[in-house]
Amino acid sequence: ELEKDPNIKVVYTRKTDVFIELVERGKIANKADADLFVSVHCNAHNTSASGSETYVLSPNGNKKNMEVAKAENEVIYLEENYETNYAGFDVNAPESTITLTLIQEEFLDQSILLAKLIQDKFTNQLKRKNRGVKQAAFVVLHQTIMPSVLIETGFITNTTERNFLKSTKGQSEISHAIVEAIYGYKQLLDENTGNVLTV
Repeated sequence: ELEKDPNIKVVYTRKTDVFIELVERGKIANKADADLFVSVHCNAHNTSASGSETYVLSPNGNKKNMEVAKAENEVIYLEENYETNYAGFDVNAPESTITLTLIQEEFLDQSILLAKLIQDKFTNQLKRKNRGVKQAAFVVLHQTIMPSVLIETGFITNTTERNFLKSTKGQSEISHAIVEAIYGYKQLLDENTGNVLTV
């Protein structure tokens, strides 16, 4: 949808179901000199949890968000050269996470703005349960040097949400809501800069 707009350049980290190392995802965005990084996910839990939530990077996320971030970040240990790629990053050390996220502080306001626009679209347009805008120290958000969000569109472990997310209609509606939020964000950005947006 975004590629139809000549004023937006879209750069993908992947177009197929392949694993791309977290450090590479950030590098792709940084190499493209992107203005915005959007990471789209489906959530999972061992309960019947439901709803969507959008994360921004936090240098001082609370204990609950730290645990969520640790679980998400553990995927780095599947990578061949994780010791080199993450240079001492310890998923279990809050001080490591906090130190690595300090550079992102200047982008926090813009990230929160986009996250709120996304959650508003999900809630008001799609009538989805709003789990809110949250802060966590996800590696994939830390690796980018631009406003960045990680979207959890819904829970694949919840039967109703899984069916919605698997459906063509559900995927179309979720995508459209994200696109409209990006357009809203772009409009605010264009009022100040007028530059082409790279996502």
